[in-house]
Amino acid sequence: MAATAVRVKALRGDSGRFRWRTPVVAGGVRGAAQDAAGRQDYDLLVIGGGSGGLACAKEAAQLGKKVAVVDYVEPSPRGTRWGLGGTCVNVGCIPKKLMHQAALLGGMIRDAPHYGWEVAQQVPHNWRKMAEAVQNYVKSLNWGHRVQLQDRKVKYFNIKASFVNEHMVRGIAKGGKETLLSAEHIVIATGGRPRYPTHIEGALEHGITSDDIFWLKESPGKTLVVGASYVALECAGFLTGLRLDTTVMMRSIPLRGFDQQMSSLVTEYMASQGTQFLRSCTPLRVRKLPDGQLQVTWEDLKSGREDMGTFDTVLWAIGRVPETRGLNLEKVGVNTNPDSQKILVDAREATSVPHIYAIGDAAEGRPELTPTAIMAGRLLAQRLCGQSSDLMDYSNVPTTVFTPLEYGCVGLSEEEAVARHGEEHVEVYHAYYKPLEFTVAERDASQCYIKMVCLREPPQLVLGLHFLGPNAGEVTQGFALGIKCGASYAQVMRTMGIHPTCAEEVAKLRISKRSGLDPTVTGC
Repeated sequence: MAATAVRVKALRGDSGRFRWRTPVVAGGVRGAAQDAAGRQDYDLLVIGGGSGGLACAKEAAQLGKKVAVVDYVEPSPRGTRWGLGGTCVNVGCIPKKLMHQAALLGGMIRDAPHYGWEVAQQVPHNWRKMAEAVQNYVKSLNWGHRVQLQDRKVKYFNIKASFVNEHMVRGIAKGGKETLLSAEHIVIATGGRPRYPTHIEGALEHGITSDDIFWLKESPGKTLVVGASYVALECAGFLTGLRLDTTVMMRSIPLRGFDQQMSSLVTEYMASQGTQFLRSCTPLRVRKLPDGQLQVTWEDLKSGREDMGTFDTVLWAIGRVPETRGLNLEKVGVNTNPDSQKILVDAREATSVPHIYAIGDAAEGRPELTPTAIMAGRLLAQRLCGQSSDLMDYSNVPTTVFTPLEYGCVGLSEEEAVARHGEEHVEVYHAYYKPLEFTVAERDASQCYIKMVCLREPPQLVLGLHFLGPNAGEVTQGFALGIKCGASYAQVMRTMGIHPTCAEEVAKLRISKRSGLDPTVTGC
């Protein structure tokens, strides 16, 4: 322990701030591209070319450091592969939002006659054309990331990396060529991949995941989505919106970790739009029939009975696992959670090895969200370069679930607020509302709902905001700033709304969920 402390102090200097060290290597001092053994030497090496890793690498390079990024995408069991940019760009946020938009357009076509547009109501959807357009856009982003790294003089290696020692990694290219890279500091930003239920017969052979759905060239047809995560519900939502027969199989509750009242409303709306739900069910096996369809057998956990159905596609969306197993972390002493396999980090994103860091989905206890990984990566680079001492603040992070009726939230759920502060100290203001866009089109707005979770004691600090309705991400993003700055209920109520919008309904939440009273009338 004492030796480690001396080493850390030597790296950071007496002030505690990180100091770049210039090591002497065989073949010359720092600055040579290679030493005699063929090693590359860098100030910073980033393992993982996703959102967080690229942000960290580009920030450090912009601050004058010599930086390299190594990234390698292992093909999915189905054989799907993609380029630089990580999950968000290739098989996550970007293609998901675009296919969500395609589904929303289908709804607008149904609304159009109410607004005077003489549009045929049986307009077919061309999956191949949509997929090609989405994939072409994603490929343009892959190329853009390559160009940005080149512009910032960040060296990019398309190799699969694992640790050799505390300062060196070995990279294996697709063709088997080996490269050794050493760096003063190393950031692990490898993200995660979808989990397969390998204990279920036929799951791996016949199922797909979110790694594959966005790269299918042909329509998935009748689809069974297994899981109740946001990935499961988002995929099921846009598949239903594209007029595909879609069923969601849920073992327990939807959107675990989110506010459960809001989560129930999300699935209620999805069901009203045609998504079918098999609740309290778990799959037992998947078999391929002679005609190519998939026969799925499942168990109803309440009755204990088995049932079966046939589908064209089975999509597993039962969670994600971090890409840490192949890094050889145990050899260099980087500690992981034995259950989750995520890397244990402190507030500085540091691992158990002082000069090795982890950010994003691979780090324990971090939100699995692109914006948090990006900001954490940038702040880490700034600290390592001595430009800032700011730490990443993971509180009050806004997010949105892009289901057919979008759910945006920031701060605590009602359950979390009660658990943290006690029910007697929590007040919830809420309202159902009808978006103006729904009126002429005669859309059902039964699930359009907002609630604001506050401390009951003055000044009634806002603990969380939950919004279910159109453009929820845009609405939540705006209010997230106020909540981040410590807004009170009274301050939100004094905020002028923009009329006519859904967002203005947030500033009109007068009814207490618990008392049913309007505090502006009763004076409470």
